[in-house]
Amino acid sequence: MVTKTEETQLNNLENQVDNGGGGAWEYLSLIRKLNLRRSDKVLNHGLSILNNPKFRSTLGPDEWTLYEQVAVAAMDCQCLDVAKDCIKVLRKRFPESKRVGRLEAMLLEAKGSWELAEKAYTSLLEDSPLDQTIHKRRVAMAKAQGNISGAIEWLNKYLEIFMADHDAWRELAEIYVSLQMYKQAAFCYEELILSQPTVPLYHLAYADVLYTLGGLENLQTAKKYYASTIDLTGGKNTRALFGVCLCTSAIVQLVKGKNKEDKEGSQVQSLAAKVLEKEYKQKAPDKLPQLTTALKSLTLSS
Repeated sequence: MVTKTEETQLNNLENQVDNGGGGAWEYLSLIRKLNLRRSDKVLNHGLSILNNPKFRSTLGPDEWTLYEQVAVAAMDCQCLDVAKDCIKVLRKRFPESKRVGRLEAMLLEAKGSWELAEKAYTSLLEDSPLDQTIHKRRVAMAKAQGNISGAIEWLNKYLEIFMADHDAWRELAEIYVSLQMYKQAAFCYEELILSQPTVPLYHLAYADVLYTLGGLENLQTAKKYYASTIDLTGGKNTRALFGVCLCTSAIVQLVKGKNKEDKEGSQVQSLAAKVLEKEYKQKAPDKLPQLTTALKSLTLSS
């Protein structure tokens, strides 16, 4: 995750470079360090360095890193001839490199030569079965072709090997949600919460999925995770506050006539409603009447 300090530094460097103030290499290095893909900028400023033999010669081994960075950016921008030229230089310098082989397979992807790219990746994985990037490229390639079932299959295979990859779990969860496969999505968020219990985003997403699934048990659990989201964010997550109100109302509807009124639940709902009203008064006073009406309807249904 990029910090505010890093983002400020990056933006300052970008403005400096764009206005001819120098610092292109420092800018490109920072983009690599932060693992960002500002492809149009990388292509423009990277080529300006590579096309300057005098400057390029001062980079030492970093010259090859820059060729790789520019090649990927060129593929993102569909400047495939530039990418091909960069990869050709790298292949000449590193004739046996699997890393260059990966770039060649990515170029096949960019050209839409899916079968050839798949064969290239399969061959590379035979030699390097734990290459995370290649596994991820297979997922990306399936998604690019609109093959969502294939993307799910590759992601599941990837997570069998790299179980600690939080981004992959989240991506898989979001795909499941898009397909309305909520039980599968819930499992993914459970894995994320187990590995990173203090990230409020995962608690919130899990609660949303459980609320969507419905049923008394799911709603009760969803309410708990909305509450934990509120706790983790210092009471400032509007979505979670709404979630508590919605869950409480739905739970009361389900247990009506079966159990006594959930006083504790009503108290939590009332507290969440008061916080919401306070937030709206401060940040969106013009929408306060709509909020009051919505909260009143939830209270009445309870």
